[in-house]
Amino acid sequence: MNKRKLMYSSIGLVIILIIAAILFSNNYKITEIPKNPNKSNDVAFAQFQDQQKKNNDDISRTRRNIITETVKNVSPAVVGINVIEIREYRDPFSSFFDDPFFQRFFGNRGTYNQQVKGLGSGYIISSDGYIITNDHVAGNATKITVTLTDERSFDAKIVGSDPASDVCLLKINGDKLPYMELGNSDDIIIGEWVIALGNPFGLFELNDKPTVTVGVVSATGMNLDAINDRYYLNMIQTDASINGGNSGGPLVNSLGEVIGMNTLIFTAGGNSGSIGLGFAIPINKVKGIIEELKEKGNIDRNFEIGMRIQSIDEGIARYYHLQNTKGVIVTKVYPNTPAERGGIEVGDIILEIEGYRINNENSVFSVFHEFRTGQTINLKLIREEKEITKQMKLVKG
Repeated sequence: MNKRKLMYSSIGLVIILIIAAILFSNNYKITEIPKNPNKSNDVAFAQFQDQQKKNNDDISRTRRNIITETVKNVSPAVVGINVIEIREYRDPFSSFFDDPFFQRFFGNRGTYNQQVKGLGSGYIISSDGYIITNDHVAGNATKITVTLTDERSFDAKIVGSDPASDVCLLKINGDKLPYMELGNSDDIIIGEWVIALGNPFGLFELNDKPTVTVGVVSATGMNLDAINDRYYLNMIQTDASINGGNSGGPLVNSLGEVIGMNTLIFTAGGNSGSIGLGFAIPINKVKGIIEELKEKGNIDRNFEIGMRIQSIDEGIARYYHLQNTKGVIVTKVYPNTPAERGGIEVGDIILEIEGYRINNENSVFSVFHEFRTGQTINLKLIREEKEITKQMKLVKG
């Protein structure tokens, strides 16, 4: 009996040892000691270097995105523009020196001309050297120098310029020049990424490269007040930083298509720099202007309207039972004019002209600069407390 117990105990002990050996072998793998430890370290270090290179490559790829690729592709077509203008100035004391007695001693000091230098931005739109910029950059220049990113400089001539829309078309003599694709500003998405390129404060001259700022489309259809007889309707608003010298430069989308021309900024507190309120002329409007400038050299707005208008105040709004003071009231219609032939009457309240909402008489002046001689436009009116639509054909006076 004792022998049998001893045998069973021995067998159990062997089984336990076998199980323990199996468990130990699974948890602790015995590896062969390398014959050359230095060689093993070299292999490990090489593997570490390969992994680090792969990580660096991955980081580099993430730095290169659609924005950086677009900037690389479009930058060669951005140009810096330097101009010389001759401006006429009037002596503030000229009336004093109009007296013949003083003219004997001081001469005629009424007005005098002075040479003024200016700068701005532009962009090439064709391989043969057509360039777009603002009228307020180059429209009155007597000498224009255009500098490319490859350090070449060209004298430019004005093909045509339109002060009212603030668009100027230049031409340089060149071929196989880099140029930009013009996009569709009617297809803009509010919130999409945009890139402003240009020559702020003349920095283009330091390294022959445009300055790049990135932002989004903040708003579209912005109708701004006229500035120096220039009319800015349907503008694109962006928070991409635009500063002095950026005027005339392109605003491009992430695909590298020009969707607008950087033109003006709003400032505050005496600050002349960007506060995130920049505005660009829609490229579809620019395209129409430059085609006319190519063909005629100017824009034909030589038409008459034939009516007088007045902004609406609270008294007029109450009298005509209007909900607000938006719009203008017609105070006089002249015979044999587009207004009379279009059926406009004294007392009509004009709310919209060709889809543009009218806030006051300044809005009307701005809107009519969007039209051309021979064009027929629609006017939304209130007459006898009812909304009606009339058509007016704009003809020469």
